Amino acid sequence: MSHKMLDDHNKIDQRNSSEESEDHDKQPSSDRPSTLVNSEPVHFESCCDFSARRSLPSSVDPPPKYLDSSTSVQLMSAVMSVIESTMQTLDNDLRALSLQIHDHPELMFEERYAHDILCDFMERHGFAVTRHYLGLETAWRAEFTHGKGGRTLGINSEMDALPVIGHACGHNLIAVSGVGVAIAVKSALQTYDVPGTVVLLGTPGEEGGAGKAVMLERGGYRDIDVCLMCHPAAGPAGSVSLGSCLAMQSLEAEFFGRSAHAGNAPWDGTNALDAAFLAYSSISVLRQQIKPDHRIHGVIQGSKSAVNVIPDYAGMRWLVRAPTKDQLSVLVERVKACFEGAALATSCRFKLTEGIPYHDLRQNSVLAACFSHAVSNSFGMNIGQRGFGASTDFGNVSYALPSLHPSFAIPTVANGGNHTPAFAESARSTDAHKATMTVSKGLAWTGFRVIADDELFQQVRGAYESGPAGVQQLILSDSDTHQTEL
Repeated sequence: MSHKMLDDHNKIDQRNSSEESEDHDKQPSSDRPSTLVNSEPVHFESCCDFSARRSLPSSVDPPPKYLDSSTSVQLMSAVMSVIESTMQTLDNDLRALSLQIHDHPELMFEERYAHDILCDFMERHGFAVTRHYLGLETAWRAEFTHGKGGRTLGINSEMDALPVIGHACGHNLIAVSGVGVAIAVKSALQTYDVPGTVVLLGTPGEEGGAGKAVMLERGGYRDIDVCLMCHPAAGPAGSVSLGSCLAMQSLEAEFFGRSAHAGNAPWDGTNALDAAFLAYSSISVLRQQIKPDHRIHGVIQGSKSAVNVIPDYAGMRWLVRAPTKDQLSVLVERVKACFEGAALATSCRFKLTEGIPYHDLRQNSVLAACFSHAVSNSFGMNIGQRGFGASTDFGNVSYALPSLHPSFAIPTVANGGNHTPAFAESARSTDAHKATMTVSKGLAWTGFRVIADDELFQQVRGAYESGPAGVQQLILSDSDTHQTEL
């Protein structure tokens, strides 16, 4: 990294902060679009609840050696000044952008409004934007390159909402966090003449659609060296968690029988609902023999059949979760056996459809230490390493390249964690926006370090290549299992 950063440090400190953020919360609730409602049935995998209801420990791993020298501390203090100044300048616009997305909730792979306004915003800030990226209607890519060569930093912006309850997982905050991080790193690269590239990916369909896994398979992350993002959750004010998440597999089981008059000739029928009932019962019994940090949960699809007709069809949707993708594979086979046994016992035909699996989240330990150093020292945030019972398609990204995905607390009411109507309200609050901006500054600082510091990047790569030993792959302990909504 160029030491000319020290020469500019005094200039940076003299920059005036921009005016206080405009209070957008005063918009009457009656003037906002109503909560997202679909008249048609919605099949939805509720996968990314990052609720954290107990106090998070403040201890963190010691910062890497490259932060020990007083010169490096001064240099990175100067960089943080640029990042803070940039974020402050953007604050009003990012707040408005967040509220626009929040008040126009869109389901997975239908994020057309968010796609358009985010692409327009990034173009206005000097990024080359590719709309409808990789053949996905609502995916996009915004790229900025300074100089020649250098590394490529990837950042993710999620956009999709939940059926009925809207942005109850705070993806409006994730969207503007990605925007802020990308533009802040761009500013730092220009200020200190560091060659490198910033790529912000608009990633659709996180809520059950595995959008990032699709983009990964289509080459969307191929040229990215490191990828960052964050996620809001319930928890103590000023807290951040760097724990892992569970791997997840969605399953759709369908049973096909033969209808008959239930009163006149039931022996002529083959009852598909009986098969679903037996499968549900078998899985309920199976839960006694699975580990405390494994999860199986599902529903039987509604039926419009008359009560006096033997059902010839029954459908079920299930989510199976485990701490790692390898453990998940074993558990999924046990669940499949419950479906197969039920079909055999009732003489029904059986069809199984498997969704794209979500891998567990592998937090890169070096990136985690770098980020922790930034947000704890600069902003006084408390860092914890508790795992979550939720799942995210960013886990797939974390297996493909070095990645970091901190979750951070926003103010919520009691029992108002992720995937509740109360959390949707919390996600549009001023305090939630402030927390998002603070975490985004830490991510921007970390991202710039990845591009500018060769020694740090080699440590990041080394941690990634060492596999689980080099990541923070933390899971729910027995005492934690009751703390997370599933």
